[in-house]
Amino acid sequence: MKRVITTEKHPIKLWLDDVEEGAMAQARNLDNLPFLFRHVALMPDAHQGYGMPIGGVIACRDVVIPNAVGVDIGCGMCAVRTSLRHITPQELKRIMGGGDGQGIRNLIPVGFRHHTTPQAEKCLPSPSAELPMVAALFEEARTQVGTLGGGNHFIEVQQGNDGYIWLMVHSGSRNLGYRVAHHYNQVAVKLNKKWQVDIPAGWQLAYLPLASSQAQTYLREMNYCVDFAFANRKLMMARIKEAVARIFPDVVFSELINIAHNYAAMERHFGHDVMVHRKGATRAFAGELGIIPGSQGSTSYIVRGKGEPESFMSCSHGAGRKMSRAKARKSLNLAAEKKHLENMGVIHSLRSKRDLDEATGAYKDIGTVMANQADLVDIVVELHPLSVIKG
Repeated sequence: MKRVITTEKHPIKLWLDDVEEGAMAQARNLDNLPFLFRHVALMPDAHQGYGMPIGGVIACRDVVIPNAVGVDIGCGMCAVRTSLRHITPQELKRIMGGGDGQGIRNLIPVGFRHHTTPQAEKCLPSPSAELPMVAALFEEARTQVGTLGGGNHFIEVQQGNDGYIWLMVHSGSRNLGYRVAHHYNQVAVKLNKKWQVDIPAGWQLAYLPLASSQAQTYLREMNYCVDFAFANRKLMMARIKEAVARIFPDVVFSELINIAHNYAAMERHFGHDVMVHRKGATRAFAGELGIIPGSQGSTSYIVRGKGEPESFMSCSHGAGRKMSRAKARKSLNLAAEKKHLENMGVIHSLRSKRDLDEATGAYKDIGTVMANQADLVDIVVELHPLSVIKG
């Protein structure tokens, strides 16, 4: 932990030296919620979000806050180690998307693209009658499972310092999670207004009491979205492995590592059962494997949690933005960002100023982020990017 702020109702504990003003204001709002448990924790990648900072962790008594989970419910990472020790640029290009229509780019829709035909129902978790939003959106979700999405989502082929080639995917619950998140936040807003709660609407932290039917339905639908996001990553990883095996028929793949970083869960901390909200934060129980990605062109990490109580056994979910997407497009130099990636030997898709949204220069230094959370995780493997597909 870097420092503690004690001027509010509860402590605000930070794993970073500097935090932007907007994120700090949001942390103060969280700190003054009547149901907050013990303190607010800001991970080293923290930056301003919607209602709650991305990279924030809170625990609450008796309530759940949809905006403290976020709109991409279940967004997270998965990674697989291959048996490969080396791969050439030519082989990488064939895997990523050669002219034969069998590469990753051909198998996995990116950005706003979906599959043209619904995927098999077995690729998705089975919905139940207790999931009204999911049931209404299920057929649409069948065209979205196994798709990358946009923004900071990515697929990478990486070289590990363990000597092996790794595969990594960052993606979430697509439009399904967004629709569920938006719906239940609006439900919470209307109920809070009806109840005349004393939490300012401008904080964007409307809540649902756990004893309410609305909260229980939200939690069921939220957990479905977490499972859907995992299914989405698994299907993409299966198709990435197909693309690799087409070039390397004898390749062997390790067991999948998977983590989510946008969800709420009932956990026991400091002797109490509380609803932990991780928004852009990764669970880091003692001995638990996790994934902390860098930005494209920077190192990612397989880590092992230390179970630090003060962070509610959490760590960062990545490097964290240091500038908005609009500022990145305005201030970063496209040629310089492309040269940076090419000097590192990374095969990339940085083509226009619009792509600067997710350029390396838009993010914090991942080395500093990792140093700031040395008390939260141990590094198991460092992963250097070889090629990247951005959403």
